[in-house]
Amino acid sequence: MESVRSATTADIETLSGFAAQLALELTPMRGGALWAAQESRREPLNEAFADLIRSQSACVLIGLLDGAPMGFGVAVLERLSDGSLLGDITEIWVEPEARAIGLGESILGSLSEFCIENGCVGIDARALPGHRQTKNFFEEQGFTARMLKMHKPL
Repeated sequence: MESVRSATTADIETLSGFAAQLALELTPMRGGALWAAQESRREPLNEAFADLIRSQSACVLIGLLDGAPMGFGVAVLERLSDGSLLGDITEIWVEPEARAIGLGESILGSLSEFCIENGCVGIDARALPGHRQTKNFFEEQGFTARMLKMHKPL
């Protein structure tokens, strides 16, 4: 059975390991190397997750399958120029063997609740170009593309 709970400082090593696995999975994909250089969680991961867990403007979750950590998600609140808040899902990842059983949906649902509770006007999330599985996941949860970011390598 899947469940989701807030991460604590006792989860920092697990979160760091999950973030490293996320980077290993995404980096070789189209757009992944630049994502890794620009947007992936920065080292030292332990300190980064400790700061997020302490922050009032972030939500860090652990996804559990039969009580064992099998994924994580992070959402942060971003203040927009008009004063409103936007939820930004910076990471969501589930162990490959625990995918397609509802754990990712549970994590996303809890991250969405955090954003709703904080009065966000919307929620952003990312999918690399060509990562059809992630794109489909978000679309199945009601997300639509609002902007395409174009890039030209030099």
